[in-house]
Amino acid sequence: MENRLSRIVTRSGDDGTTGLADGTRLPKSAPRVQALGDVDELNSQLGLLLCEPLPDAVRELLIDVQHELFNLGGELAMPQATLLAESAVSRLETAIETHNAALPPLREFILPGGTRGAVLAHVARTVARRAERSVVALGLAEQTSQQTGSAQRHYLNRLSDLLFVLARVLNRANLDGRGGDDVYWRSERLQKRPG
Repeated sequence: MENRLSRIVTRSGDDGTTGLADGTRLPKSAPRVQALGDVDELNSQLGLLLCEPLPDAVRELLIDVQHELFNLGGELAMPQATLLAESAVSRLETAIETHNAALPPLREFILPGGTRGAVLAHVARTVARRAERSVVALGLAEQTSQQTGSAQRHYLNRLSDLLFVLARVLNRANLDGRGGDDVYWRSERLQKRPG
């Protein structure tokens, strides 16, 4: 690995293709490359969220998620590899239950708002949903192994749920002095507007 990433400019993608880890070259518009890019963007969004003040438990959880997303990306880059452990989905489910148990029940839809950390979690949630859609599209376009494809889909689906819950947690954490509650959607506000 010491020399593996020493050359950054290769010009090999100038023809509109990109290389997978197994040496296969694909068009940059291929569904597999789209899924790889969306998972990479999601991981970068989590890196941005990690720049914010976070409760220690949330920070540690998101760092683990970044490593698992890198494994998921590795599976996309090496179609025959299995790097994302089945237990990763269970860990997300446990984290969702743990963090959600401390939150008040939702009685209304919420908007992506509140603290900066909460909004960044919402942005990451939407990117996770897009990455999930890309992985589903990849499975339809290629004969992705059912086991690997389903684990990837399940992981991204649970991760988007977790990020929704964490956004609510971060709105209440008051780490930036602005904590409080979620920003609730008010349908009556639109009904009262002059037409």
